[in-house]
Order: sequence, then C-alpha cells, then structure tokens
Amino acid sequence: MNVFRTIKIKNIAAFLGCAIFFALTSCEEDLAKINKNKNTNFPSQIINNANIVQRDSGMIKLRATAPLIEKYEYIDSPYIVARKGINILFYDKKKPDAPGKISAKYARFNEKKKFYEAKGNVKIISNENQMFAMQSVYWDQVKKTISTKDTVYVTDKDGSTLVGANGMIAKDDFSEYTFYNNSGNINAQKIPEKGQ
Repeated sequence: MNVFRTIKIKNIAAFLGCAIFFALTSCEEDLAKINKNKNTNFPSQIINNANIVQRDSGMIKLRATAPLIEKYEYIDSPYIVARKGINILFYDKKKPDAPGKISAKYARFNEKKKFYEAKGNVKIISNENQMFAMQSVYWDQVKKTISTKDTVYVTDKDGSTLVGANGMIAKDDFSEYTFYNNSGNINAQKIPEKGQ
C-alpha cells in the first residue's frame, strides 16, 4: 500500500510541476504579446503655459512661449510638439538686443534629426525687421537652412514687398536666401549677397 501511495504522490508532484511549468510559459507568451502591442506613442511630459529659455555659454539663444508643449520620447523618433501654437524669440550674437521672432499655430521638433517644422500662419521677423509670412516652414539645424515650398510674402521695414510664389530656401540667420518664381517691389540693395 505504501508503494502505491508513494507512486501517487510522485505522480501528483510531477503533474503539478508540469502544470506550473506550462502556466508560467503561457504567462510569458501572454506578456510578450501584450508588450508587443503596447502603445508607446503618448506624451511623456506635458507643459502647460510653457516659458522656455535656452542658453549657450551664458547667452540667451532663444525664448519660447506656448500654451501647451508635449514631449514624446518613448518611440523610435522622439519629438516635441506645440499643438496650440508657439512664439519664439531667437537671439543672434551680432545683435543681441534685437531678437528675431517666429510665431505659428503649430510646431514640431524632431530631436534625433534636429529638424523643426512650423505650420499655420507662420510669421518670421528677422533681426533686420524683415517679415516673412507663409503657411509652413522647415528648419534643418544640422544644415542650418530654413525652407518652404509655400508662397512667401516678404515685407521690408521700408514697406517694400516681395512674393516668392514657389517658396524659398535661406540660411538660418537670413544672411542669404533664394526665392523661387518671385515678384514684387523690394529694394535690390537690401537683399543680402553671398559672401557678406
């Protein structure tokens, strides 16, 4: 009788061991499936009424204000977005007292590519008081260029205007720029030349 009881206990122990092994294995598979389908496209940081100051060697490079800024960092290509608009003052070392300005209804910054895009009634005012108005603009920090394929309206401080019907490309400090299919009555002496 004791032999049968020992065999029964060993069989039950073996059965329970197998059951626990299969239960744990199936749990691991379920967790792998859950993690695979897990949504990571949600903001990791949210800033309401943002007021951001960026400095370089003690000098203010830019000031940005926005009603809402969201940072998405748990995805392959992290980005920061200002869905409710943004206003930026950017400072040049040559003219620290005369900042340039950018305003838009929407802005997005790709952190890996160092690439900005702004959309919706974009206005850029250079530190020379030239105003550029368009619907979208792209700033590549690596190449130090600003570009758009939208129609660009440029107004100089003396009131002269220029229209680039097929967009423009410019250095990010506006020391050089090229307009495509342009027209207007801007003073040609005020347009920067290469090498200046």
